[in-house]
Amino acid sequence: MSTRETPDALLLLATGCAHCPVVLQGLSDLLKRGKIGRLEAINIVEHPEIAQRLGTRTVPWTRIGRFELEGLLSPGELQHWADLAGQEKGTADYFSHLLETQRPHRVIAWLQHNPETIHDLLGLLENPETPIAVRVGIGVVAEELQGTPLWQSALEDLLRLTKSSDPALRADAAHYLGLTHSSAAAEALRGMIDDTHPDVREIASESLGLLHGEES
Repeated sequence: MSTRETPDALLLLATGCAHCPVVLQGLSDLLKRGKIGRLEAINIVEHPEIAQRLGTRTVPWTRIGRFELEGLLSPGELQHWADLAGQEKGTADYFSHLLETQRPHRVIAWLQHNPETIHDLLGLLENPETPIAVRVGIGVVAEELQGTPLWQSALEDLLRLTKSSDPALRADAAHYLGLTHSSAAAEALRGMIDDTHPDVREIASESLGLLHGEES
């Protein structure tokens, strides 16, 4: 039996916006087809307080279920997000979208409200198809969250990544372990000092130095 729930959608648009009618039409079609349950469209020229409350200055701005999206979206993209929202999955896809569009602050805000989804973020590192822009964005998120209980909650996943056969993934794990600022990472990093790959050895040594600096 399907567990799909029909998500609702909110669209912020503005008079004179070239892309807003396209997104409005796409969402209207989803509404007619039962892919979304309700559609609310708000002109922020008439209601600027709504845009201020939601913290956006960009239109079209679309929320489908729990996913907040900016800019022009094709009918296929709208249906993609409606499908994911309806099945209560797709967090990794959403993180990837946000990081590719250079919005790591949105990822951080999401993680602060949904700390268990940090596993989805780290899962992107293991996917060989993850774009370089997303990998860079993960680094930005990690730097911002370093030393916090939220990033320390990634420790178990990071320790698992140190066992990867991919040296690039082991190197990432070594770097991110250092950013936990947790003494629990030290043992794993000491073991990586003798890694077969020089990059892993170097980064493990740097991270271990960072941890020792935190302890002093």
